[in-house]
Formats: sequence, C-alpha cells, structure tokens
Amino acid sequence: MLTEHYSYFSHRECEYFPCHPGADPENFNCLFCYCPLYLLGPRCGGSFTLLPDGRKDCGGCLYPHRREGYGEIVRRYGEIAGAMPKE
Repeated sequence: MLTEHYSYFSHRECEYFPCHPGADPENFNCLFCYCPLYLLGPRCGGSFTLLPDGRKDCGGCLYPHRREGYGEIVRRYGEIAGAMPKE
C-alpha cells in the first residue's frame, strides 16, 4: 500500500523555514528546496519576476512548495531533462 509520504517533507528546523514570505508553514513542502523547474525559464509555471540582469526572482513563488505540487513537478521531468544542455 503506497502512502505517498515521500512526496512531502517539511524541514521546520531549517533556519530559513519557511523561506518564502507569507507562506503557510503548515502546508510548506521543502522537498524541492531548489526548484527543478527554474531552468525552464518563463515556461516554469510559477510566479516570478525578472531582475534587471535577467535572472529570475522566485521569492514570491510557492509552486514547488505546495503540498500537491509533487506530482505536477514529477510529470514535467521529461521537459526538464530536455531543457538541460547536451554535452
């Protein structure tokens, strides 16, 4: 019987928890601490702003941190792999 406990992890003892201002600490998934969708740029699906130097600022985005976000991100791993540079 699958429990899916692997799809949610909340690291409450992290000195940055929760790392996004205004996030609900009761529903904050730390599993994707570094968002695997970042490299998709504007196709990531999250809410971000662009800094003057062109980098993404994801400070206001909770897409990878929502409890139900695990399945959405895992389904996009093919897209993530396709966006990685080929050597």
